[in-house]
Amino acid sequence: MTATPVLIRFAPWIFTVGLFVIWEAVCRLFAIPPFFLPPPSLVFGAMVQFWRPLVDNSLVTLVTTLIGFLLAVGFGLLLGLAIGASRTVYAGVYPLMIGFNAIPKVAVVPILVLWFGIGAVPAVLTAFLISFFPIVVNVATGLATIEPELEDVLKALGASKLDIMRKVGIPRALPYFFGSLKIAITLAFVGSVISESVASNRGIGNLMLQAQALFQVPLVFAGLIALAVEGIVMYAAMAWLEKRTTGWAQRSGFGT
Repeated sequence: MTATPVLIRFAPWIFTVGLFVIWEAVCRLFAIPPFFLPPPSLVFGAMVQFWRPLVDNSLVTLVTTLIGFLLAVGFGLLLGLAIGASRTVYAGVYPLMIGFNAIPKVAVVPILVLWFGIGAVPAVLTAFLISFFPIVVNVATGLATIEPELEDVLKALGASKLDIMRKVGIPRALPYFFGSLKIAITLAFVGSVISESVASNRGIGNLMLQAQALFQVPLVFAGLIALAVEGIVMYAAMAWLEKRTTGWAQRSGFGT
Protein backbone atom coordinates (compact mmCIF):
# COMPACT_ATOMS: atom_id res chain seq x y z
CA MET A 1 0.00 0.00 0.00
CA THR A 2 1.49 3.33 -1.08
CA ALA A 3 1.59 6.50 0.98
CA THR A 4 -1.18 8.26 -0.95
CA PRO A 5 -3.97 5.69 -0.27
CA VAL A 6 -2.93 5.59 3.39
CA LEU A 7 -3.12 9.37 3.61
CA ILE A 8 -6.52 9.41 1.93
CA ARG A 9 -7.81 6.72 4.28
CA PHE A 10 -6.77 8.62 7.39
CA ALA A 11 -7.54 12.10 6.02
CA PRO A 12 -11.05 12.29 7.56
CA TRP A 13 -9.68 11.49 11.01
CA ILE A 14 -6.77 13.91 10.64
CA PHE A 15 -9.00 16.78 9.54
CA THR A 16 -11.62 16.02 12.22
CA VAL A 17 -9.06 15.95 15.03
CA GLY A 18 -7.46 19.10 13.63
CA LEU A 19 -10.82 20.86 13.62
CA PHE A 20 -11.44 20.04 17.28
CA VAL A 21 -7.91 21.08 18.25
CA ILE A 22 -8.30 24.45 16.51
CA TRP A 23 -11.76 24.88 18.06
CA GLU A 24 -10.38 24.19 21.55
CA ALA A 25 -7.42 26.50 21.02
CA VAL A 26 -9.57 29.39 19.77
CA CYS A 27 -11.92 29.09 22.75
CA ARG A 28 -9.00 29.04 25.19
CA LEU A 29 -6.86 31.74 23.59
CA PHE A 30 -9.67 34.25 23.14
CA ALA A 31 -11.46 33.33 26.39
CA ILE A 32 -14.77 32.81 24.62
CA PRO A 33 -17.58 32.35 27.17
CA PRO A 34 -18.91 28.76 27.24
CA PHE A 35 -22.48 29.99 26.90
CA PHE A 36 -21.48 31.52 23.55
CA LEU A 37 -19.16 28.85 22.14
CA PRO A 38 -18.17 25.99 24.47
CA PRO A 39 -14.83 24.28 23.79
CA PRO A 40 -14.87 20.65 22.66
CA SER A 41 -13.70 19.54 26.11
CA LEU A 42 -16.95 20.84 27.64
CA VAL A 43 -19.01 19.41 24.78
CA PHE A 44 -17.51 15.94 25.20
CA GLY A 45 -18.00 16.29 28.95
CA ALA A 46 -21.70 16.96 28.32
CA MET A 47 -21.82 13.90 26.06
CA VAL A 48 -20.44 11.76 28.89
CA GLN A 49 -22.73 13.32 31.49
CA PHE A 50 -25.90 13.11 29.39
CA TRP A 51 -25.04 10.01 27.37
CA ARG A 52 -28.30 8.21 28.15
CA PRO A 53 -30.70 10.93 26.90
CA LEU A 54 -28.39 11.54 23.94
CA VAL A 55 -28.48 7.86 22.95
CA ASP A 56 -32.24 7.50 23.52
CA ASN A 57 -33.15 10.62 21.57
CA SER A 58 -30.63 9.84 18.83
CA LEU A 59 -32.31 6.48 18.29
CA VAL A 60 -35.72 8.19 18.08
CA THR A 61 -34.42 10.63 15.48
CA LEU A 62 -32.72 7.83 13.53
CA VAL A 63 -35.89 5.71 13.40
CA THR A 64 -38.17 8.57 12.30
CA THR A 65 -35.60 9.68 9.74
CA LEU A 66 -35.24 6.21 8.25
CA ILE A 67 -38.99 5.71 8.02
CA GLY A 68 -39.43 9.05 6.25
CA PHE A 69 -36.45 8.31 4.03
CA LEU A 70 -37.78 4.90 3.00
CA LEU A 71 -41.13 6.44 2.15
CA ALA A 72 -39.33 9.06 0.07
CA VAL A 73 -37.35 6.35 -1.76
CA GLY A 74 -40.47 4.41 -2.71
CA PHE A 75 -42.58 7.40 -3.65
CA GLY A 76 -39.72 9.27 -5.31
CA LEU A 77 -38.69 6.28 -7.41
CA LEU A 78 -42.22 5.69 -8.72
CA LEU A 79 -42.87 9.36 -9.43
CA GLY A 80 -39.44 9.81 -11.02
CA LEU A 81 -40.09 6.89 -13.35
CA ALA A 82 -43.48 8.33 -14.29
CA ILE A 83 -42.07 11.81 -14.93
CA GLY A 84 -39.09 10.54 -16.89
CA ALA A 85 -41.16 8.21 -19.03
CA SER A 86 -43.97 10.60 -19.99
CA ARG A 87 -43.69 14.14 -21.28
CA THR A 88 -47.31 14.74 -20.32
CA VAL A 89 -46.70 13.76 -16.70
CA TYR A 90 -43.50 15.83 -16.72
CA ALA A 91 -45.29 18.92 -18.00
CA GLY A 92 -48.12 18.56 -15.51
CA VAL A 93 -46.37 17.44 -12.33
CA TYR A 94 -42.91 19.01 -12.43
CA PRO A 95 -44.02 22.65 -11.95
CA LEU A 96 -46.16 21.58 -8.99
CA MET A 97 -43.20 19.77 -7.44
CA ILE A 98 -40.93 22.78 -7.85
CA GLY A 99 -43.49 25.03 -6.22
CA PHE A 100 -44.03 22.65 -3.32
CA ASN A 101 -40.30 22.14 -2.82
CA ALA A 102 -39.85 25.93 -2.60
CA ILE A 103 -42.11 26.04 0.47
CA PRO A 104 -40.03 25.99 3.69
CA LYS A 105 -40.86 22.72 5.42
CA VAL A 106 -40.87 24.42 8.81
CA ALA A 107 -44.01 26.20 7.60
CA VAL A 108 -45.65 22.84 6.87
CA VAL A 109 -45.00 21.38 10.34
CA PRO A 110 -47.88 23.28 12.07
CA ILE A 111 -50.28 21.88 9.47
CA LEU A 112 -49.00 18.36 10.09
CA VAL A 113 -49.44 18.89 13.83
CA LEU A 114 -53.00 20.06 13.23
CA TRP A 115 -53.71 16.89 11.23
CA PHE A 116 -51.75 14.27 13.17
CA GLY A 117 -50.98 15.83 16.56
CA ILE A 118 -47.65 16.11 18.35
CA GLY A 119 -45.42 13.07 18.04
CA ALA A 120 -43.46 10.99 15.58
CA VAL A 121 -45.83 11.23 12.61
CA PRO A 122 -45.07 14.90 11.78
CA ALA A 123 -41.33 14.13 12.03
CA VAL A 124 -41.65 11.19 9.65
CA LEU A 125 -43.70 13.17 7.16
CA THR A 126 -41.36 16.16 7.32
CA ALA A 127 -38.39 13.89 6.64
CA PHE A 128 -40.31 12.42 3.72
CA LEU A 129 -41.34 15.77 2.26
CA ILE A 130 -37.86 17.26 2.39
CA SER A 131 -36.02 14.23 0.97
CA PHE A 132 -38.19 12.87 -1.85
CA PHE A 133 -37.60 15.76 -4.28
CA PRO A 134 -33.90 14.97 -5.02
CA ILE A 135 -34.82 11.34 -5.69
CA VAL A 136 -37.57 12.28 -8.13
CA VAL A 137 -35.38 14.77 -9.98
CA ASN A 138 -32.42 12.41 -10.31
CA VAL A 139 -34.48 9.43 -11.47
CA ALA A 140 -36.29 11.56 -14.04
CA THR A 141 -32.98 13.03 -15.20
CA GLY A 142 -31.49 9.56 -15.57
CA LEU A 143 -34.37 8.46 -17.78
CA ALA A 144 -34.08 11.65 -19.82
CA THR A 145 -30.45 10.89 -20.73
CA ILE A 146 -31.47 8.32 -23.35
CA GLU A 147 -30.25 9.66 -26.70
CA PRO A 148 -33.07 10.22 -29.21
CA GLU A 149 -31.02 8.43 -31.87
CA LEU A 150 -30.69 5.35 -29.66
CA GLU A 151 -34.40 5.40 -28.92
CA ASP A 152 -35.20 5.64 -32.64
CA VAL A 153 -32.93 2.71 -33.43
CA LEU A 154 -34.52 0.58 -30.71
CA LYS A 155 -37.99 1.43 -31.96
CA ALA A 156 -36.94 0.51 -35.48
CA LEU A 157 -35.81 -2.85 -34.15
CA GLY A 158 -39.26 -3.44 -32.68
CA ALA A 159 -38.71 -2.36 -29.06
CA SER A 160 -41.71 -0.88 -27.30
CA LYS A 161 -41.65 2.14 -25.03
CA LEU A 162 -41.74 -0.19 -22.03
CA ASP A 163 -38.85 -2.26 -23.40
CA ILE A 164 -36.72 0.84 -23.92
CA MET A 165 -37.42 2.08 -20.42
CA ARG A 166 -36.87 -1.32 -18.80
CA LYS A 167 -33.70 -2.33 -20.64
CA VAL A 168 -32.06 1.05 -21.26
CA GLY A 169 -33.74 3.82 -19.28
CA ILE A 170 -33.80 2.23 -15.83
CA PRO A 171 -30.15 1.01 -15.98
CA ARG A 172 -29.17 4.51 -17.12
CA ALA A 173 -31.07 6.02 -14.18
CA LEU A 174 -29.55 3.75 -11.52
CA PRO A 175 -26.38 5.84 -10.94
CA TYR A 176 -28.54 8.96 -10.62
CA PHE A 177 -30.91 7.18 -8.24
CA PHE A 178 -28.28 5.78 -5.89
CA GLY A 179 -26.37 9.07 -6.03
CA SER A 180 -29.51 10.91 -4.95
CA LEU A 181 -29.86 8.67 -1.90
CA LYS A 182 -26.75 10.25 -0.38
CA ILE A 183 -28.36 13.68 -0.67
CA ALA A 184 -31.80 12.55 0.44
CA ILE A 185 -30.67 10.82 3.65
CA THR A 186 -28.94 13.96 4.93
CA LEU A 187 -31.97 16.07 4.08
CA ALA A 188 -34.20 13.57 5.89
CA PHE A 189 -32.29 14.26 9.11
CA VAL A 190 -32.90 17.97 8.61
CA GLY A 191 -36.63 17.36 8.25
CA SER A 192 -36.83 15.18 11.36
CA VAL A 193 -34.97 17.66 13.55
CA ILE A 194 -37.08 20.57 12.30
CA SER A 195 -40.25 18.75 13.26
CA GLU A 196 -38.86 17.51 16.59
CA SER A 197 -37.94 21.07 17.51
CA VAL A 198 -41.49 22.26 16.89
CA ALA A 199 -43.88 19.39 17.45
CA SER A 200 -42.40 16.52 19.45
CA ASN A 201 -41.47 15.60 22.98
CA ARG A 202 -38.72 13.18 21.88
CA GLY A 203 -35.75 13.20 19.54
CA ILE A 204 -32.52 15.16 19.23
CA GLY A 205 -34.35 18.27 18.08
CA ASN A 206 -36.48 18.32 21.22
CA LEU A 207 -33.45 17.58 23.42
CA MET A 208 -31.54 20.49 21.92
CA LEU A 209 -34.55 22.78 22.38
CA GLN A 210 -34.79 21.86 26.06
CA ALA A 211 -31.04 22.31 26.54
CA GLN A 212 -31.25 25.73 24.90
CA ALA A 213 -34.04 26.78 27.25
CA LEU A 214 -31.88 25.77 30.22
CA PHE A 215 -28.77 27.50 28.77
CA GLN A 216 -26.96 24.16 28.59
CA VAL A 217 -25.04 25.17 25.49
CA PRO A 218 -22.52 22.28 25.67
CA LEU A 219 -25.45 19.85 25.51
CA VAL A 220 -26.79 21.68 22.46
CA PHE A 221 -23.46 21.18 20.70
CA ALA A 222 -23.39 17.57 21.89
CA GLY A 223 -26.72 17.08 20.13
CA LEU A 224 -25.27 18.61 16.97
CA ILE A 225 -22.33 16.21 17.09
CA ALA A 226 -24.69 13.27 17.60
CA LEU A 227 -26.64 14.36 14.52
CA ALA A 228 -23.43 14.75 12.54
CA VAL A 229 -22.31 11.23 13.47
CA GLU A 230 -25.65 9.75 12.46
CA GLY A 231 -25.59 11.67 9.19
CA ILE A 232 -22.05 10.54 8.37
CA VAL A 233 -22.85 6.90 9.12
CA MET A 234 -25.99 6.91 6.96
CA TYR A 235 -24.22 8.78 4.17
CA ALA A 236 -21.44 6.18 4.24
CA ALA A 237 -24.06 3.42 4.09
CA MET A 238 -25.63 5.01 1.00
CA ALA A 239 -22.20 5.46 -0.59
CA TRP A 240 -21.42 1.79 0.05
CA LEU A 241 -24.76 0.80 -1.48
CA GLU A 242 -24.06 3.00 -4.49
CA LYS A 243 -20.64 1.44 -4.99
CA ARG A 244 -22.01 -2.09 -4.66
CA THR A 245 -24.84 -1.56 -7.13
CA THR A 246 -23.49 0.95 -9.65
CA GLY A 247 -19.73 0.62 -9.32
CA TRP A 248 -19.56 0.16 -13.08
CA ALA A 249 -20.71 3.76 -13.57
CA GLN A 250 -18.05 5.36 -11.35
CA ARG A 251 -14.89 6.87 -12.74
CA SER A 252 -11.71 4.86 -12.38
CA GLY A 253 -9.86 5.81 -9.20
CA PHE A 254 -12.61 8.13 -7.97
CA GLY A 255 -12.99 8.08 -4.22
CA THR A 256 -9.85 6.00 -3.66
